[in-house]
Amino acid sequence: MRAALFVTCVNDALYPRTGIAVVRLLERLGVGVDFPAAQSCCGQPQYNTGYRRESEPLLRRTAEAFAGHPYVVTPSGSCAAMVRTHYPRIGRQAEQEGRGSELAALAEDLVPRVHELTEFLVDVLGVTDVGAYFPHTVTYHPSCHGLRGLGLGDRPRRLLAAVKGLDLVELPGAEECCGFGGTFAVKNPDVSAAMGTDKIANAVGTGADVLCGADNSCLAHLDGILRRRGDAMRALHLAEILASTEEEPLR
Repeated sequence: MRAALFVTCVNDALYPRTGIAVVRLLERLGVGVDFPAAQSCCGQPQYNTGYRRESEPLLRRTAEAFAGHPYVVTPSGSCAAMVRTHYPRIGRQAEQEGRGSELAALAEDLVPRVHELTEFLVDVLGVTDVGAYFPHTVTYHPSCHGLRGLGLGDRPRRLLAAVKGLDLVELPGAEECCGFGGTFAVKNPDVSAAMGTDKIANAVGTGADVLCGADNSCLAHLDGILRRRGDAMRALHLAEILASTEEEPLR
């Protein structure tokens, strides 16, 4: 089996270790990984800010970059939700405006092939124990797009629970938004910071060493609050934990 990595622009620019971790993890599980170099932003910032027309070229570019790949895997529930939820809407709206069916057809072809990482591991590969080792206490924050947009459910927690040496503790108020919300954090900084501060207070209160998530955009927001507070807890993407083994532990 082969899969194409949709690394996302946030990971490519700020968190390359997450992309490397996904490749290590998938290859360890016997999946060959391709990386289409033509991929770029999925258009979510533009679309969420109301610039639907400006997101259309990015829909086209993303669909063309991943054409022919039976599985497209991304370590971002946010970007997966953009493709699966909003690309069809963009296509339909373009059709309704009399601008043809090209975008709708591209979305229809791409959507069923896009999988968030934990979906791919649990639903496609059928695994929860990926052979990982991470001897730390971890609490998990489910980001809104993964939780409500994709309905990831307990997939991330099942994967974490199977990691050797990992002690998984419950995060109070886990289903509450962390306050990032992409452009929401820019437009409403005070509200965003207050929501993030509440989330961090709950996380630190668990006594965990690591705050884990499946979206680096949310983790960037939360990690910033941790650093400003001077807390010892670190924020870490789930892929990096799952890629860690006794032979090659996460540094």
